[in-house]
Amino acid sequence: MYIEKRKEGRRIKYYLAHSFREGNKIHKIRKYLGADLSHEILEERKEKAGKLILEEINQYKIIQDPLQIKLPEKEIDFVKGLEAKEKLKIFHLSEKQWKLFSELFTFSTNAIEGSELDREEVKEILEKDKWPEKSKGDIAEAYGVNEAISFIRESEEHLSLDLIKTLHRIVFRNSKSYAGELRKLGEEVVVRSGLGEIVHMGAPQSRVVSLLIELIEWYNKNKKSYPALILASVIHNQFENIHPFRDGNGRIGRLLLNNILLKHKLPPVNIDFKNRGEYYHSLQEYEKNHNLRPTIDLILKEYRILRKKLR
Repeated sequence: MYIEKRKEGRRIKYYLAHSFREGNKIHKIRKYLGADLSHEILEERKEKAGKLILEEINQYKIIQDPLQIKLPEKEIDFVKGLEAKEKLKIFHLSEKQWKLFSELFTFSTNAIEGSELDREEVKEILEKDKWPEKSKGDIAEAYGVNEAISFIRESEEHLSLDLIKTLHRIVFRNSKSYAGELRKLGEEVVVRSGLGEIVHMGAPQSRVVSLLIELIEWYNKNKKSYPALILASVIHNQFENIHPFRDGNGRIGRLLLNNILLKHKLPPVNIDFKNRGEYYHSLQEYEKNHNLRPTIDLILKEYRILRKKLR
C-alpha cells in the first residue's frame, strides 16, 4: 500500500492506494484520507484505511464463482441422478395451484425479510384486496411479489441485467423510492448479527455491474451443460453474494431461482419461512466454503413439502 498525493489549488489531498491481481486483471483500490494532513493524522488515517482496503480485497476473493472451474462429470451426474430420483420434470400446475403457490411464496419470501403479514392476511390481500392494519409497505410488497411470479411465468428471458432490475421494480415500486435501481456510489452492504458481528458483506458497489455481467455470461455459457438444480443454485447464491440492491436482494434472488427452474422445465419452489435457518446456513456454506450441496438439498426438501401442499 502506498500514499498518493494530489495537488488541487493550494491544497494537497492524500489517498491510500493498493493494486492487486485477480486472474488476468489488475485492480486498484483507493481510499481518500483527507487534505493538508499533519504527519500524525496521516498515519492514523492510513492505518484505518488499510484495514478497509484489506476487507475489500477479501471481498474480491469471496465473490469469486467456484464454478469458473468446470465441475467434474461425476458431480454433474450425481445431481442429474437426484433430479431423476425426485421426478423433478415439471408437473403442470393448474391455475388454482399456481394461485396457491403464489400465495405461499409471497408469504414466505416476504416473511423471511421481516414482513409482519401472516399467511391468512396475504391470502385476503391477494384474493379480496382486503387490507389488514399492518405496514402499507408490507402490503405493497405482497402485491409486488405476486405480480413478479406472474411475470416470470410469462417471460421467456432466463437472465439479464434488465430482468434483474425489472423484477426489483415490480416488487418494490410502491414501497421503495429506489425500486429497480442498483446500488449507487457510496452504498455498501454490511449485514451484522445480533451481536454486531459481520455475517455478510455485499460486493463493493464499484463491482456490482461487472459481477452481474460475469454471472450472466457464466449462465449463458453453461446453461446447457449443468443440471437445472446446479444452475439455479449458483445464480441464486452468487446473486446474494453480490447483493446488487440497497434492499430486497433476498426476494429478487429467490425469484431468479424460480425463473431458472421454470426455464429448464422444473417446478417452482417455495423456501418456507419455517426453514429460514437452513436457508441462511446454505447461503453461508456457499459463501464461505463454495459448497452448493446444502442449497440443492434444501430445494429438494422444499419440493417434497410443496407437492403435499398443492394436492
